[in-house]
Amino acid sequence: MPERTILDIYRNDSSRDIEEHYTHVGLLGRRSYSTREFFDATAAIAQGLFSFGIREGDRVAILSDNRPEWHQIDVATLSLGAVDVPIYPTLTPRAVAYHIQDSGARIIFCENTNQSRKILETREECPSLEVVIQIEGEPPSNVLSLEDFIRQSMTETMERDFWKRAEGVNPSSLASIVYTSGTTGKPKGVMLSHLNFTSNVEAVLPRVSLDGTEHALEFLPLCHVFERTCGYAYMDKGCPRSYCAPSLVADHIESIAPVVFASVPRLYEKIHAKIMAKVEQAPKTRQNLFHWAVGVGTEYSTYRLEGKPAPAMLKLKHRVADTLVLSKIRKAFGGRVKFVLSGGAPLAAELNRFFHGVGIPIQEGYGLTETSPAIGISGCQPGENRLGAIGKALENLEVKLARDGELLVKGPSVTKGYWKKPEATAEAFDADGFFRTGDIARIDEDGFIFITDRKKDIIIPAGGKNIAPQPIENALKAGLFIDNAVLIGDKMPYLVALLSPSEEELYSWARSKGMGGQSLEELLAQDLVQRAFKSAVADVNSKLGRFEQVKKFRILPKTLTIEDGYLTPTLKVRRKLVEKDFAHLIREMYEN
Repeated sequence: MPERTILDIYRNDSSRDIEEHYTHVGLLGRRSYSTREFFDATAAIAQGLFSFGIREGDRVAILSDNRPEWHQIDVATLSLGAVDVPIYPTLTPRAVAYHIQDSGARIIFCENTNQSRKILETREECPSLEVVIQIEGEPPSNVLSLEDFIRQSMTETMERDFWKRAEGVNPSSLASIVYTSGTTGKPKGVMLSHLNFTSNVEAVLPRVSLDGTEHALEFLPLCHVFERTCGYAYMDKGCPRSYCAPSLVADHIESIAPVVFASVPRLYEKIHAKIMAKVEQAPKTRQNLFHWAVGVGTEYSTYRLEGKPAPAMLKLKHRVADTLVLSKIRKAFGGRVKFVLSGGAPLAAELNRFFHGVGIPIQEGYGLTETSPAIGISGCQPGENRLGAIGKALENLEVKLARDGELLVKGPSVTKGYWKKPEATAEAFDADGFFRTGDIARIDEDGFIFITDRKKDIIIPAGGKNIAPQPIENALKAGLFIDNAVLIGDKMPYLVALLSPSEEELYSWARSKGMGGQSLEELLAQDLVQRAFKSAVADVNSKLGRFEQVKKFRILPKTLTIEDGYLTPTLKVRRKLVEKDFAHLIREMYEN
């Protein structure tokens, strides 16, 4: 297949004629665009950006939850050969300003007044920024409304101009700068080209069962590369789609009734926990029926995964189980789910097995922002989905293991590097041009990849967003009486912290208060000391995005030292040893 741009993919989408092709489900209700309405808005946005002087290589930022306008702005920007900079709407004003300043974005589209205010608060830190455009609601002064921007930009030639400019975009051209946290905590802008995205879409589509009739739900943030590439896959097939913010999906998924969607494991964990909580409250007979039905479904799904015919008696039992129990579980998703995708963080094999058993096959994938993102994904055909594995490597990628077991990858979907960070770019590749994933893996004799460990300290909670612990830990250590901090949360639902007390500070404080002679345990129990720890955590949380905040903490009964082995000679925390020795405290923070 010849190399394509994202505009080539969008041409497939725009060739459909669907009355409700793109639907936004939000706090203000539902709003749908037909195929034509969506294109007209997209072409007008492109015309307006062009009139503002946006040209090849210029950067345009998007600060918004998922909605059709996100893709309108994205496609419009790309049609000019310009580069979009997606920004998480949950970030603080200062973090948003860093993205704008570092990328040199000239224009930003903000979803609503709350997001626009973030820009206005930090406008002086963003010298490159020229225009702020608000998608919905009455904009503040010095902010344009998208509705007015579109209306004023419509011309008789905008369709012709759109496709003429789109045809001039090169597949190797930079399409997006996607920021991801590094070990230093300073976000790094991953440079992704049109070819990075389109080659990944082309390699993933044979692994999934899409024919263009499926109604897709997009609720993972489109600034996350996982959902972004899924969106382009739906676009390539011309699938009708609904857009919804992550915070609203639980309330609306049944009425949206998607056929396919992508999620991080956290959603599946929450749904499973909710189901099991209801089961525990049910009468014993219903509990027994539930567990019998899921057991039958799990056994039946094993045959389906292997492509073998199930025994006649099992087929009969499965029909009964499906009628009485399993179909009711699927009804919570709208009753039409054909399959779902999971990525962004590891999915527990038992959880995967449960959903396969109830008739919602999960196809687990794995990748990184730097690989656009998929490296491997389970297939939809028998024998292509091995629970616990992330599938086989995509056909257009070359993967291998380094001597230490780190997974290395090379191929057309791998980034060319980091924006304005040549040293970080050089460090990310080995001498043969393979990208270092930072993950330890094994590959079985059939080619299935199993991720076994993380080489780096980056924390990825169940929500799927990369979090660099060091800057948060450093901020916590600035708090009164805190000597060290260890952030925990990899594969977990939220972040927690173990705080090591500064014995020297505490004893000095006690003497100044006439409380000398007390033990460390007695001092830590003092209300004033407890308030100091709580205040330090609250102060740090106030400067972080919601997904980065420390939800719970425990104070360790001792200061971490080199002598007891918790610190290296260079004062770095030995994380695994701390987590092992204080596992009981960690368990407490995740109970219930």
